Amino acid sequence: MQSAADKTRAWIGGVAGAFAAYVLLVRPRLVGWGATSEERTAALPGDEFLPSADIQATRAITIGARAEEVWPWIAQMGQGRSGLYSYDRLENLLGCEMHSADRIIDHWQVVTPGDAFKLHPEYALHVASVDSGRALVVRGGIPLSEGSPPPFDFSWGFVLRPQPDGATRLIVRERYRHKRRWARLVTEPTQAVSFFMTEKMLRGIRDRAEARLSS
Repeated sequence: MQSAADKTRAWIGGVAGAFAAYVLLVRPRLVGWGATSEERTAALPGDEFLPSADIQATRAITIGARAEEVWPWIAQMGQGRSGLYSYDRLENLLGCEMHSADRIIDHWQVVTPGDAFKLHPEYALHVASVDSGRALVVRGGIPLSEGSPPPFDFSWGFVLRPQPDGATRLIVRERYRHKRRWARLVTEPTQAVSFFMTEKMLRGIRDRAEARLSS
């Protein structure tokens, strides 16, 4: 009969094995979906804001449209604007009040450093840099409870790379820098959620940009 100590060791071994499998097999796909090896390691606009990031995720997609035709969809992103082109219903279960637009809105095209980039009516990141037609970077942190400081700093970059055939690579990079020792307990699980939402967002931007050309 297996002793309590043996059961504990078996449980710890199982957890360690599952974590190792996640790190080796699952995590690389979550943090690098759609991106080439060059894109995952390249220096991108926004990296300079968190030069010593603890976690980095780089995801990408090819869009059959020129960069200047993709940019308007990125410029108008944010809660209270055109949304994030992801799973509105899931976001709205958390009170985000997201409504992803299916058209370009002229009065949302102006975006400047310092502007709020809302994720929720009560929580916002801020625009850190804008290179119109090429890159938008937002930055900030979200507290886990009212009155508490965010446990990590965060930058989120949207980078457009024109391709020789007239298409565009849209690269989205997330960088996290921990402010608390326990912050990794939050940021690591966040990667699974981020992958799920970002994949939908990238496809949403692609589909909107390509549909507008064909209409």
